[in-house]
Amino acid sequence: MPSDKGKTENAGLSALLEGLINAGIEFILVGGLAAVVQGAPITTMDVDIVHRQTAENIDKLLDFLKSIGAYHRRLNDKIIEPTPEHISGRGHALFTTRFGPLDVLAIIEEGQSYEDLIDYTVEIEFRGYTIRVLDLEILVKLKKSSKDPKDNQRLPILEETLRQLKQDEAWD
Repeated sequence: MPSDKGKTENAGLSALLEGLINAGIEFILVGGLAAVVQGAPITTMDVDIVHRQTAENIDKLLDFLKSIGAYHRRLNDKIIEPTPEHISGRGHALFTTRFGPLDVLAIIEEGQSYEDLIDYTVEIEFRGYTIRVLDLEILVKLKKSSKDPKDNQRLPILEETLRQLKQDEAWD
């Protein structure tokens, strides 16, 4: 019997964000989508978050992951569902969900955690909610130290977006 585990709903990345918000999860939007919501003309296919690592927040995040059919993205067909240990460590947990890919990160470049990053966020309005997004200037700074080829490829676009935003601010 074929599995429907790999199928995603059309609602996509917006549904992931709205679900995280409605579940009361404390998180910072980072990565490509953080750049997009601040004006960068790039494409992204996933949601990357750095979550606050408290017991209560991890419980909420685990409940949310289970509610959206999350399982670890893997090269083989083995289905591994999330556990508290997967999202309470210092690493990255990359999930497939019925709404699309969700990368749950304890830390990002330079070992930066939720607590390290929270003061470098901007608040963005999204569907009547306010979400915390890593400031584009900090995102650019961190991507400069990344060894990921995708980050290096996007860096000139992010830098140009930041330059234009600063130029627009100077005109205001």
